Amino acid sequence: MLRGLASLFMIVLLASCDGQTIRSVYYPTDNGTWHKDSVMQFNFSDLDTVHPFNLFINIRNDQTYPYSNLFLIAELQSPNGDQIRDTIEYEMALPNGQWLGSGNGSLKENKLWYKENIVFPSSGEYTLKVSQAMRKNGQVDGIMELEGITDVGYQIEKINP
Repeated sequence: MLRGLASLFMIVLLASCDGQTIRSVYYPTDNGTWHKDSVMQFNFSDLDTVHPFNLFINIRNDQTYPYSNLFLIAELQSPNGDQIRDTIEYEMALPNGQWLGSGNGSLKENKLWYKENIVFPSSGEYTLKVSQAMRKNGQVDGIMELEGITDVGYQIEKINP
């Protein structure tokens, strides 16, 4: 019985995979609060140096997230030291307040485009750093503790030829 149940679980797990995801990692924030100085750092290597990929930043938020958008600073560093730094804004909710993303209940998962059709030309270790850059309107200083973001991650998907 247990063996049959384990086999069924593996079949469902394999069927649910799309076969495109190469890497997917999440790190939790501090009890659902993302501090302004907390930089999420992801290291990855062993990627095809010729084939293009799509790179996503993944965010999980709950109902306590108080904004309809999210500003992030993302920095991608190659093994040779080259860096690409971007400030990005993502919509997290519709104008009527309905959360974007997938998931039922109070937790939503957002798969946010970061780099489309990117080639990682050098072999070695790449580093992706992600930090929140939220500010209230009319204020220069950033929000020190951003509530409602439970996890931050990244995902690399292979592009089919």
